[in-house]
Amino acid sequence: MNAFPSCCGSSRRGLNSQPLEAVIPQSEIGPLYDKISRVYDVWGRLTESRAIKRAVQLADISDGQHILEVAVGTGLVFRQIVARNPTGQNTGVDLSRGMLAKARRRLSKTMHTNYTLTQGSATALEIDSSCVDLLVNTYMFDLLSLQAMTSALAEFHRVLKPGGKLVLVNMTRGRTFGSGIYDRLYSRFPRLLGGCRGVQLHDILERNRFKVHTREYIQQCFFPSEVIVAHKSF
Repeated sequence: MNAFPSCCGSSRRGLNSQPLEAVIPQSEIGPLYDKISRVYDVWGRLTESRAIKRAVQLADISDGQHILEVAVGTGLVFRQIVARNPTGQNTGVDLSRGMLAKARRRLSKTMHTNYTLTQGSATALEIDSSCVDLLVNTYMFDLLSLQAMTSALAEFHRVLKPGGKLVLVNMTRGRTFGSGIYDRLYSRFPRLLGGCRGVQLHDILERNRFKVHTREYIQQCFFPSEVIVAHKSF
Protein backbone atom coordinates (compact mmCIF):
# COMPACT_ATOMS: atom_id res chain seq x y z
CA MET A 1 0.00 0.00 0.00
CA ASN A 2 1.29 3.44 -0.87
CA ALA A 3 2.32 5.24 2.30
CA PHE A 4 0.83 8.44 0.93
CA PRO A 5 -2.41 7.49 -0.83
CA SER A 6 -4.13 10.12 -2.92
CA CYS A 7 -7.53 11.69 -2.33
CA CYS A 8 -8.96 14.67 -4.19
CA GLY A 9 -5.77 15.32 -6.09
CA SER A 10 -3.18 15.06 -3.31
CA SER A 11 0.51 14.46 -3.74
CA ARG A 12 3.51 14.45 -1.44
CA ARG A 13 4.88 17.59 -3.08
CA GLY A 14 5.58 20.33 -0.58
CA LEU A 15 5.47 18.22 2.61
CA ASN A 16 8.83 19.62 3.70
CA SER A 17 7.67 23.24 3.78
CA GLN A 18 7.87 24.97 7.16
CA PRO A 19 4.42 25.83 8.56
CA LEU A 20 3.46 29.41 9.24
CA GLU A 21 3.74 30.45 12.86
CA ALA A 22 0.47 30.74 14.77
CA VAL A 23 -0.86 34.30 15.02
CA ILE A 24 -3.25 33.92 17.96
CA PRO A 25 -1.49 33.37 21.34
CA GLN A 26 -2.09 29.96 22.90
CA SER A 27 -3.54 31.64 26.01
CA GLU A 28 -6.42 33.00 23.88
CA ILE A 29 -7.39 29.74 22.18
CA GLY A 30 -9.60 28.42 24.99
CA PRO A 31 -11.70 31.60 25.33
CA LEU A 32 -11.94 31.91 21.53
CA TYR A 33 -13.38 28.40 21.22
CA ASP A 34 -15.73 28.99 24.13
CA LYS A 35 -17.38 31.55 21.84
CA ILE A 36 -17.08 29.48 18.66
CA SER A 37 -18.62 26.41 20.33
CA ARG A 38 -22.15 27.68 19.61
CA VAL A 39 -21.68 27.47 15.83
CA TYR A 40 -18.79 25.03 15.45
CA ASP A 41 -20.90 22.05 14.42
CA VAL A 42 -22.28 23.95 11.41
CA TRP A 43 -18.76 24.77 10.27
CA GLY A 44 -17.70 21.18 10.85
CA ARG A 45 -20.50 19.72 8.74
CA LEU A 46 -19.68 22.06 5.85
CA THR A 47 -15.88 21.75 5.78
CA GLU A 48 -14.57 18.93 8.01
CA SER A 49 -17.05 16.05 7.96
CA ARG A 50 -15.48 14.11 5.07
CA ALA A 51 -12.01 14.20 6.62
CA ILE A 52 -13.42 13.23 10.02
CA LYS A 53 -15.30 10.29 8.52
CA ARG A 54 -12.12 9.06 6.85
CA ALA A 55 -10.13 9.44 10.07
CA VAL A 56 -12.62 7.28 11.97
CA GLN A 57 -12.35 4.64 9.23
CA LEU A 58 -8.55 4.66 9.40
CA ALA A 59 -8.58 4.51 13.20
CA ASP A 60 -10.03 0.99 12.85
CA ILE A 61 -11.27 0.97 16.44
CA SER A 62 -11.34 -2.38 18.24
CA ASP A 63 -13.49 -2.83 21.33
CA GLY A 64 -11.55 -3.10 24.57
CA GLN A 65 -8.93 -0.47 23.74
CA HIS A 66 -7.78 2.48 25.81
CA ILE A 67 -8.59 5.41 23.51
CA LEU A 68 -7.72 9.04 24.13
CA GLU A 69 -9.08 11.93 22.10
CA VAL A 70 -7.24 15.21 22.62
CA ALA A 71 -9.12 18.34 21.52
CA VAL A 72 -12.43 16.52 21.75
CA GLY A 73 -14.35 19.65 20.69
CA THR A 74 -18.13 19.24 20.71
CA GLY A 75 -17.86 15.45 20.86
CA LEU A 76 -18.72 14.55 17.27
CA VAL A 77 -15.81 12.11 16.95
CA PHE A 78 -15.81 11.11 20.61
CA ARG A 79 -19.41 9.92 20.38
CA GLN A 80 -18.35 7.53 17.62
CA ILE A 81 -15.31 6.38 19.58
CA VAL A 82 -17.41 5.56 22.64
CA ALA A 83 -19.99 3.67 20.56
CA ARG A 84 -17.27 1.56 18.90
CA ASN A 85 -15.41 0.86 22.15
CA PRO A 86 -18.20 0.01 24.62
CA THR A 87 -16.08 -2.18 26.92
CA GLY A 88 -12.91 -0.14 26.61
CA GLN A 89 -11.65 3.01 28.29
CA ASN A 90 -12.47 6.29 26.53
CA THR A 91 -11.02 9.63 27.61
CA GLY A 92 -11.68 13.01 26.03
CA VAL A 93 -9.70 16.17 26.77
CA ASP A 94 -10.25 19.74 25.58
CA LEU A 95 -8.95 23.17 26.52
CA SER A 96 -12.28 24.94 25.98
CA ARG A 97 -15.02 24.83 28.61
CA GLY A 98 -17.61 25.75 25.99
CA MET A 99 -16.66 22.91 23.67
CA LEU A 100 -16.61 20.43 26.57
CA ALA A 101 -20.07 21.53 27.67
CA LYS A 102 -21.44 20.69 24.22
CA ALA A 103 -19.57 17.38 24.21
CA ARG A 104 -21.05 16.44 27.57
CA ARG A 105 -24.57 17.26 26.38
CA ARG A 106 -24.03 15.21 23.22
CA LEU A 107 -22.70 12.16 25.11
CA SER A 108 -25.42 12.37 27.76
CA LYS A 109 -27.96 11.56 25.06
CA THR A 110 -26.35 8.20 24.31
CA MET A 111 -26.75 4.94 26.21
CA HIS A 112 -23.02 4.72 26.92
CA THR A 113 -21.32 5.64 30.19
CA ASN A 114 -17.81 4.25 29.62
CA TYR A 115 -16.07 7.59 29.18
CA THR A 116 -14.61 10.62 30.92
CA LEU A 117 -14.45 14.19 29.61
CA THR A 118 -12.02 16.59 31.25
CA GLN A 119 -10.56 20.02 30.65
CA GLY A 120 -6.85 19.95 29.95
CA SER A 121 -3.98 20.89 27.65
CA ALA A 122 -2.38 18.75 24.97
CA THR A 123 1.03 19.86 26.24
CA ALA A 124 0.42 18.59 29.81
CA LEU A 125 -1.82 15.53 29.70
CA GLU A 126 -2.91 14.04 33.01
CA ILE A 127 -2.62 10.52 31.59
CA ASP A 128 -0.25 7.73 32.66
CA SER A 129 2.69 6.94 30.42
CA SER A 130 2.53 4.11 27.88
CA CYS A 131 -1.13 3.24 28.51
CA VAL A 132 -3.02 4.44 25.41
CA ASP A 133 -3.67 2.15 22.42
CA LEU A 134 -5.11 4.82 20.11
CA LEU A 135 -4.85 8.60 20.27
CA VAL A 136 -7.14 10.69 18.06
CA ASN A 137 -6.63 14.40 17.50
CA THR A 138 -8.55 16.57 15.04
CA TYR A 139 -8.03 20.19 13.99
CA MET A 140 -5.69 21.17 16.80
CA PHE A 141 -2.16 21.34 15.39
CA ASP A 142 -3.29 24.02 12.92
CA LEU A 143 -3.87 26.22 16.01
CA LEU A 144 -0.60 25.54 17.81
CA SER A 145 2.64 27.48 17.77
CA LEU A 146 5.63 25.56 16.42
CA GLN A 147 6.98 25.17 19.95
CA ALA A 148 3.64 23.89 21.24
CA MET A 149 3.49 21.34 18.40
CA THR A 150 6.71 19.76 19.66
CA SER A 151 5.47 19.79 23.26
CA ALA A 152 2.15 18.17 22.30
CA LEU A 153 3.86 15.45 20.28
CA ALA A 154 6.18 14.71 23.20
CA GLU A 155 3.09 14.17 25.36
CA PHE A 156 1.41 12.04 22.69
CA HIS A 157 4.55 9.90 22.46
CA ARG A 158 4.70 9.57 26.25
CA VAL A 159 1.13 8.35 26.78
CA LEU A 160 0.97 5.94 23.82
CA LYS A 161 1.96 2.33 24.26
CA PRO A 162 4.94 1.09 22.20
CA GLY A 163 3.62 0.88 18.64
CA GLY A 164 0.46 2.77 19.62
CA LYS A 165 -1.53 4.44 16.85
CA LEU A 166 -1.93 8.18 16.34
CA VAL A 167 -4.68 9.49 14.02
CA LEU A 168 -4.55 13.19 13.17
CA VAL A 169 -6.69 15.54 11.10
CA ASN A 170 -5.55 19.09 10.42
CA MET A 171 -6.17 22.00 8.15
CA THR A 172 -3.37 21.76 5.60
CA ARG A 173 -1.90 23.77 2.76
CA GLY A 174 -4.31 23.89 -0.18
CA ARG A 175 -3.27 22.25 -3.45
CA THR A 176 -6.29 22.46 -5.71
CA PHE A 177 -8.57 25.10 -7.13
CA GLY A 178 -10.13 27.47 -4.59
CA SER A 179 -8.32 26.21 -1.49
CA GLY A 180 -6.02 29.25 -1.35
CA ILE A 181 -8.92 31.38 -0.13
CA TYR A 182 -8.36 30.07 3.42
CA ASP A 183 -4.70 31.11 3.44
CA ARG A 184 -5.76 34.60 2.40
CA LEU A 185 -8.49 34.72 5.03
CA TYR A 186 -6.06 33.62 7.73
CA SER A 187 -3.51 36.27 6.77
CA ARG A 188 -6.13 39.02 7.19
CA PHE A 189 -8.72 37.67 9.63
CA PRO A 190 -7.19 34.81 11.67
CA ARG A 191 -9.97 34.82 14.27
CA LEU A 192 -12.56 34.31 11.54
CA LEU A 193 -10.93 30.92 10.94
CA GLY A 194 -10.68 30.19 14.65
CA GLY A 195 -6.93 30.69 14.47
CA CYS A 196 -6.45 27.78 12.04
CA ARG A 197 -3.81 27.89 9.32
CA GLY A 198 -2.56 25.25 6.90
CA VAL A 199 0.08 22.88 8.32
CA GLN A 200 1.83 19.77 7.00
CA LEU A 201 2.86 17.47 9.83
CA HIS A 202 4.69 14.58 8.16
CA ASP A 203 8.22 15.81 8.85
CA ILE A 204 7.38 17.18 12.31
CA LEU A 205 5.99 13.78 13.27
CA GLU A 206 9.04 11.94 11.97
CA ARG A 207 11.36 14.28 13.91
CA ASN A 208 9.38 13.57 17.08
CA ARG A 209 9.64 9.77 17.02
CA PHE A 210 6.54 8.85 15.04
CA LYS A 211 6.46 6.78 11.87
CA VAL A 212 3.92 8.09 9.34
CA HIS A 213 2.16 5.33 7.41
CA THR A 214 -0.68 7.17 5.68
CA ARG A 215 -1.39 10.74 4.63
CA GLU A 216 -4.47 11.69 2.65
CA TYR A 217 -5.53 15.09 1.36
CA ILE A 218 -9.27 15.80 1.44
CA GLN A 219 -10.91 19.03 0.30
CA GLN A 220 -14.48 20.01 1.20
CA CYS A 221 -16.03 23.38 0.34
CA PHE A 222 -12.51 24.31 -0.79
CA PHE A 223 -11.28 23.71 2.80
CA PRO A 224 -8.09 21.58 2.70
CA SER A 225 -7.48 18.88 5.32
CA GLU A 226 -4.87 16.19 5.83
CA VAL A 227 -5.61 12.87 7.51
CA ILE A 228 -2.56 11.14 8.96
CA VAL A 229 -2.01 7.74 10.55
CA ALA A 230 1.26 7.29 12.44
CA HIS A 231 2.67 4.98 15.08
CA LYS A 232 4.95 5.53 18.04
CA SER A 233 8.25 4.34 16.63
CA PHE A 234 10.60 4.16 19.65
